[in-house]
Amino acid sequence: MGYGAVAPSGYAPVAPGQDRPVIEQDSLPASETAAPITPEGLIGIDEVQRALNRSRASVYRYTNTDPRNLNPPFNPRKLNPEYRSDQKDPLLFHPNEVARFARDVLRIKEVTVEVLNSPSTATQQLLSSILDELRSIRSRLDAFEQGPTSLSAHRDTFEQSRPAA
Repeated sequence: MGYGAVAPSGYAPVAPGQDRPVIEQDSLPASETAAPITPEGLIGIDEVQRALNRSRASVYRYTNTDPRNLNPPFNPRKLNPEYRSDQKDPLLFHPNEVARFARDVLRIKEVTVEVLNSPSTATQQLLSSILDELRSIRSRLDAFEQGPTSLSAHRDTFEQSRPAA
């Protein structure tokens, strides 16, 4: 996938021909700089600054931005932000991209980025309750006896259970 396309949640943009493993958020090692994340798992410029131990100006200098192009193509020598839909949107970075930049460009040997899970939102709670409801429906369907396989047998079952009018 080239840069500029919307990356699925949990994935950092990857240059063509570049293979990079994606690390699950929960499996990232701990470090002294814990970065709070957005619901999409992205970190802001302040967290990048703390993680790289660089000044805010340096982080902006490293960032792949262009005033004429909102989402410039992937640049392996720059810190590539995630897709933005508006110039006023804040720069957000995937933790894997920050780790790649620190390792490959800044040549930092030990790269660790800790990602803290965000507190449960109303949307996550709603999706969780929907998932629980679907699981209960599935278990009831699985427990339900195998019904008639033909339409006529199914019709006969209903005709027997209904009293004649």
